[in-house]
Amino acid sequence: MFDYLSQHLWQMWAVISVLCLILELTAGDFFILCFSIGAAFAATSAAFGASFYVQLLVFAIFTLVSLFLVRPVALRYLHRNDEYRVSNADALIGRKGRVVEPIEAGGFGRVQIDGDVWKAVTKDDEAVPVGTNVRVVDRESIIITVETIEN
Repeated sequence: MFDYLSQHLWQMWAVISVLCLILELTAGDFFILCFSIGAAFAATSAAFGASFYVQLLVFAIFTLVSLFLVRPVALRYLHRNDEYRVSNADALIGRKGRVVEPIEAGGFGRVQIDGDVWKAVTKDDEAVPVGTNVRVVDRESIIITVETIEN
């Protein structure tokens, strides 16, 4: 088994490269991508018969080079003008939805936005009937604040 692994070490590097790409999908900051690039070059060197220590050196060098060259370029072009990138619930602000459970005056109701239903209050503590189109203006924890909009 060890003999097989030592002869086909490029497969291990390829698997590491793909796993790093999958992990990058969860992070999105292009840091793990650099390890994937290093592993891809190490797999290439292993396929050409380089020793294990040379493969490690290739992995380290190309990972560091991509950290300093690839990552800044990727961040600059893929996250343009996003000094403060909104994500998760903060991305709801400004979105439009529809009331699916009436919002009572001074109370709570439910608003559906892209298939997700959120607990909501109105900006002016007014009652809003079912089917009314609303826009999210604020949020506090998991409760959104909405205002009615014209169709």
